[in-house]
Amino acid sequence: MAKEEVKVLIIGSGPAGYTAAIYAARAGLKPVLYTGGQPGGQLTITNDVENFPGYPDGVNGPQMMIDLQKQAERFGTKVHYGLVTSVDFSGYPHKVVVDEKDEIIAHSIIIATGASAKYLGLPSEAKYNNNGVSACAVCDGYFYRGKEVAVVGAGDSAAEEATYLANLCTKVHLIVRRDEMRASKIMQQRVKNTANIEIHWNAETEEILGNETGVTGVRLLDNKTGAKKILDVQGFFLAIGHKPNTDIFKGWLDMDDTGYIQVLPGTTKTNIEGVFAVGDAADRIYRQAITAAGTGCMGALDAEKFLVAKEMEAVH
Repeated sequence: MAKEEVKVLIIGSGPAGYTAAIYAARAGLKPVLYTGGQPGGQLTITNDVENFPGYPDGVNGPQMMIDLQKQAERFGTKVHYGLVTSVDFSGYPHKVVVDEKDEIIAHSIIIATGASAKYLGLPSEAKYNNNGVSACAVCDGYFYRGKEVAVVGAGDSAAEEATYLANLCTKVHLIVRRDEMRASKIMQQRVKNTANIEIHWNAETEEILGNETGVTGVRLLDNKTGAKKILDVQGFFLAIGHKPNTDIFKGWLDMDDTGYIQVLPGTTKTNIEGVFAVGDAADRIYRQAITAAGTGCMGALDAEKFLVAKEMEAVH
């Protein structure tokens, strides 16, 4: 097992991880970043990013991640392609194993492993991903102005996405699997009070329909009557939840019931000293590239302050 000792280890390579790397590298901390299983994170499956400041004409998601990686490397970040497979936070410095074979001794760790949107698992979903299928209304809703769309989900996020899209689209079809919603009463009321939202109860998404131009419709199955119907829509939005990519930290870090890492409010500090959590791994509310980048900056500054304090302790 190869061993390496590093001052700052960054786990994950989306906007949060790369921003943390840029700041840590500029502070002379020689960060080492492991990309994880999906280098670049969720933005690598996003064609057009139009809401990130500084890109007046928008930017291609994968290109943006390449640019961030180059910027991090320019200041001395070492970027490695590899997956962190286990951690040991029982002592200090911390131990991390990459690809089940290489051990890293890390004096500080910035976790930027992100979260993944949950999908229904339909082949047509993957086929039309980024071509009519989206898991983020705030990111992609603008492309569907004046069109008819569908949202699948029954919780607060589905209600929020539906009401957000209702301001942009001619009609929003909300597909709910049961005969009631899980969303809070106030969010349900907001949906019901929005004239251009139609709720389809007891409805299962059987197939997303489309052609070379993208999504053209969705076929629903009524799970009570067995009846089928087709909705003519140009966009299909998933709002059935996200799963933070934090399983390897379970048992070490405090998390909420869905696995988002809990941090000290106003910081990126976890319950383990020297371990910081940034981006979507710790953010169940906003989940945007710009907020992830912001917390990445915070994580690097928190890590730098922690390391300086550790060095002062050693001196005294």
